[in-house]
Amino acid sequence: MRQNRYTMAALDMDDTLLMPDKTIHPDTIRDINLASERGVEVVYCSGRAVAELRPYTQMLPAMRYAVCMSGAVVYDFAKDRPLFVRAIRSEHAGKILETAETYRGMLHFLTETESIASEEDLPNLAVFRRAEYQETFDKTARGVPSMREELKRHEAIPKVNIYFRSPSDRERAMKDLLPLPVTSVYTGLTALEMTAENVTKAAGLALLCGHLGIGMEEVMGVGDSLNDLDFLKAVGLPVAMGNSVPEILQICEAVTGDNLRNGAGAAIRRFCLSD
Repeated sequence: MRQNRYTMAALDMDDTLLMPDKTIHPDTIRDINLASERGVEVVYCSGRAVAELRPYTQMLPAMRYAVCMSGAVVYDFAKDRPLFVRAIRSEHAGKILETAETYRGMLHFLTETESIASEEDLPNLAVFRRAEYQETFDKTARGVPSMREELKRHEAIPKVNIYFRSPSDRERAMKDLLPLPVTSVYTGLTALEMTAENVTKAAGLALLCGHLGIGMEEVMGVGDSLNDLDFLKAVGLPVAMGNSVPEILQICEAVTGDNLRNGAGAAIRRFCLSD
């Protein structure tokens, strides 16, 4: 590990860049802006969709690029267009929909431009152990009368989530979905995030690095949760937030502060801006 050689900082969003109330620490904004001024490319590397990132782009215009939807879409906010997209085919999304219905889970479609969920489920995220995301969904999601009818409008969907009522429901549903050609990741207590086969944050980040002419060994990655494992293993320097799960702490070469104390910004200062 050598300081001051990391020309890109790839940051997870929830519990990394974002504090528990889903806002960004002012010091983190300051540190990202400083890094950008000094030529460091700071990028989102998140499970969130483009629509869910837009509220943050106004306060962080320095973060032009996003590896979003767990790598299904690589987006350029300056040109407001995707650079790369890989999506789940509608017939496979249909099986996911049937599984969500079987377990009375909340189905969530993430397209290149929208966050979509059932009108019935949207006001009730607490039922699915997602209460901390209620404000985000209220601001960014489009409610529809029927997810089954909505699916008919799409040939493919970049990311499909199911939010279950219990961890045990998620475990049973995961077994039902194993035959599908999708990449599945657990997040939180009850969420199952699905993208097309072989789509990962690491693969999406590699595509962005190739587009920008940056080697993966030049990237510092910062994350906290299980869905960050693959990209943290792929970058030059994996950094764990202080609030990370044990699996992340075990594989990272450095640990920074937690998401209440500008851990992401401190990592940028230490490994991208230090003399």
